[in-house]
Amino acid sequence: MNHLVIDLSNYFIDRVGRKMLVLLAAILFTTSLSAQEASMQAPKPVAQIEGISEYKLENGVRVLLFPDPSKELVTVNMTIFVGSRHEGYGEAGMAHLLEHMLFKGTPARPNIPQLLQDRGATFNGTTWMDRTNYYETLPATEENLDFAIALEADRLLNSNILGEDLESEMTVVRNEFERGENSPSGVLMQRIQSAAYDWHNYGQSTIGNRSDIERVPVVRLRRFYKKYYRPDNVMLVVAGKFDTERTLEMIQEHFGSLTRPETPIDGTYTTEPAQDGERTVVLRRVGDVPWVGAAYHIPGSAHEDFAAMKILTYVLGDKPSGRLYTKLVETGMASNVYAMANAFHDPGLFMTLVQIPADASIEAVRTEMLEIIETDLQQNPITDKEVDRARQQILKNRELQATNSDKIAVSLSEWAAQGDWRLYFLFRDRIENMTTEEVQAAAKKYFTRNNRTVGLFIPSEKSDRIDIPAAPNLSAELADYKGREVIEQGEAFDPDPAVIEQRTERGTLSGDIQYAFLPKKTRGGSVNMKLTLRFGNETKLVDKIAASELLGILMARGTTDLTYSELQDQLTSLRADLSIHSVPGLLTVDVSTTKEFVPEVIALVGKVLRSPSLSADELEVLRRQIVTSLEASQNEPQALAPTEVRRKLSPYSSDNVRYVRTIPEEIQMYKDVTIKQIRELYEGYIGNHAGEIVMVGDFDPEQAAEQWSSVLDDWAVPNRYERFGRPAHPKVPGSVTQIETPDKSNAMLFAQQQYELMDDDERYPALLMGNFILGGGSLSSRLADRVRQQDGLSYTIRSMVSGRKRDDRTDFTLYAITNPENKDKLLVAIREEIAKVLEEGVTEDELARAKKAYLDGQRVQRTNDKSLTSTLMSTIFNQRTMDYYQENEASIEALTVDQVNAALREFIDVDKLVIAVAGDFQKAAEAPQAEK
Repeated sequence: MNHLVIDLSNYFIDRVGRKMLVLLAAILFTTSLSAQEASMQAPKPVAQIEGISEYKLENGVRVLLFPDPSKELVTVNMTIFVGSRHEGYGEAGMAHLLEHMLFKGTPARPNIPQLLQDRGATFNGTTWMDRTNYYETLPATEENLDFAIALEADRLLNSNILGEDLESEMTVVRNEFERGENSPSGVLMQRIQSAAYDWHNYGQSTIGNRSDIERVPVVRLRRFYKKYYRPDNVMLVVAGKFDTERTLEMIQEHFGSLTRPETPIDGTYTTEPAQDGERTVVLRRVGDVPWVGAAYHIPGSAHEDFAAMKILTYVLGDKPSGRLYTKLVETGMASNVYAMANAFHDPGLFMTLVQIPADASIEAVRTEMLEIIETDLQQNPITDKEVDRARQQILKNRELQATNSDKIAVSLSEWAAQGDWRLYFLFRDRIENMTTEEVQAAAKKYFTRNNRTVGLFIPSEKSDRIDIPAAPNLSAELADYKGREVIEQGEAFDPDPAVIEQRTERGTLSGDIQYAFLPKKTRGGSVNMKLTLRFGNETKLVDKIAASELLGILMARGTTDLTYSELQDQLTSLRADLSIHSVPGLLTVDVSTTKEFVPEVIALVGKVLRSPSLSADELEVLRRQIVTSLEASQNEPQALAPTEVRRKLSPYSSDNVRYVRTIPEEIQMYKDVTIKQIRELYEGYIGNHAGEIVMVGDFDPEQAAEQWSSVLDDWAVPNRYERFGRPAHPKVPGSVTQIETPDKSNAMLFAQQQYELMDDDERYPALLMGNFILGGGSLSSRLADRVRQQDGLSYTIRSMVSGRKRDDRTDFTLYAITNPENKDKLLVAIREEIAKVLEEGVTEDELARAKKAYLDGQRVQRTNDKSLTSTLMSTIFNQRTMDYYQENEASIEALTVDQVNAALREFIDVDKLVIAVAGDFQKAAEAPQAEK
């Protein structure tokens, strides 16, 4: 501007005179000042509900701010209101493909995954029917927040949509498409959805059509990008720990300067006509387990009837109280049932899905399923208890989610895509106020034969059309909506290991149960608990493998005075989630609740532990579910490849507790186990003689210790615990095993190597960082850059290093998925990249970025209470404190390039990897050359 003024001043001095020069200077100054003022205009407040504030920028950008100072995290979520609903002819999958392309960089930021990883961010992008979103959660610093907001503003308008990137990413998306094709149930759901819609794009898969994915011209993709990626079609959500005023300044700086196009976006207007007859779809593919499903058209999520349909998903599909579950699963006709009602902008679908044992009649199950949905609900009306149970489960899930601001950030954008973010609260109110009569009326209205997609089309004498209501006028309905009180905030928690250790109370309870309690104020008063009970030894558990693996999940299915259904109802009323799992030698209990219910929840967990029903009927239900699932996995690459590798790296005979069974052996094992064996295992081995308890959250540690002591007192058993390790087998020779899985479009590669190395060895941090650079990130690492970003061979590729202190063992694991015809290319690329890093070594810049990314990631992980609970549990088991993590991170910070390269060369050996690849390689080999 100075140079321009000088040039113009000389011009006007010569030709106009000084008065005109002064006038021009004033005009230029005024123009510059007004432009500056415009760019600094504060976003305008729009609405505020329960601690969440909406703002709008002059260019149309919508903003939601949700402050939560309880965790050292901040989440930035950018939602573009474009999904598969907006795609036209030849554009199927374009919104999803474009989501992938926005990670390819901008001129100013050419490597977005690397930038995010360098800051320890957890990040992703997702596409659905009504929207596409991009989000990252980072350590809560002003620098990180400014980085994330600037990043999203940049890639909103300036992303590189290049032909060469599209060529490689297209094959990655196609690989993701092929992965979905491996799931018979997933494909069946899509076929049902497609058959249910004649015209609306909800009948179209979000991932798209294979031919459109493969053939989309980059010019057309850019046109789609320019059409929808614009400031007036975006909502930015910031949630977590941040300064509101400063955040608005950043948003105004980065987003406020973006230009809104003059031409408005054309809205979608296709309305699906009322269905006038039942429909059917049949899927025939290789597999072992039948499925049957049904779908019914229902209103979009803005309509009040959607809340009724959501309640009906629990009335029908809940485990163990839903009508489909009790009438199909408990009677042995089916193995599993599911019911769902996805929230969409336009009218969507209520869908049920039933998994059937291989030897059962699919027609009998189909008939019974439809009888339950369309007839039984009318002849045996829904009860107040069923509705209240469903209501409480929905509200419990919401309340537990509400303790995590990062999850709410994404959820709010979902509701915004469906019409308005305030629907998040309106839906809650509707659920709370929904009457049994309203749910019954909705079931009668929508669950009719002519509104059903499952069977053949049969002409009828009378057409019975169900008109699906359009979305109501939300502006009017939400105009005066105020919401409720803001949820209780948590404290600002420092996730530094030394601070965590200083705040953690440790000790021993009844028997030999050690504990670590970390009390702290949390958002919504959330509390996470984990209990482990260790049992048996390698000799006495050899013939109790199946009993050991079923014991935990069976214990969670009722007590001597509470049925499975009644237990679930009590957990729901206490806003608690409970899961119990067991493996030979270890029973693990995970519980989450809120502070007001901690005493009651501990008492209820005590009842589950001390007086489980261990029901023979529930065992039969479990047996069917597990056997059916295993039978379905016998041709699944994702099951067969890891099993093959683990069997080779665990070279024990079948009479050893460490023996890894084949899938057919597992099936037979679960078929043979008896309820008597499980009860004998419980009575003879489960007690207070060894284990750990960890609690993190808003609770009274002294009171909690007393309550747990009362649960654990007087619980001795005859068989004491003796730990049996799982030592490393570094001398197992490297190999590549190929497994044929007919009719599977996606292949799985799984590889592993073991070392005699403990996680407190001085070489371990160097190996950890070397692997982080090699394959520690699915989007940004040596392997990811080559295999996914450059060659487009895999949607997922990753390697990891995990140490086991008490076994003197460290595992190096690598896995990837690919198209079967690309199997050899994938193996070559992996070998070349490993050879390259061993030969050339990592660079100073790579190591510096990896250190920061890894350490930031560890810090972020410790802000998650559930994750922190597991970390504290490991400190007890490994007989250490959080000082280990402090020292480990200090060692990582001090690492040199020479140390990292030395560790990689000492341990990583591609020729010693035990590799298995599973897929339909015969079909790939027989494909015509033109298709390859």
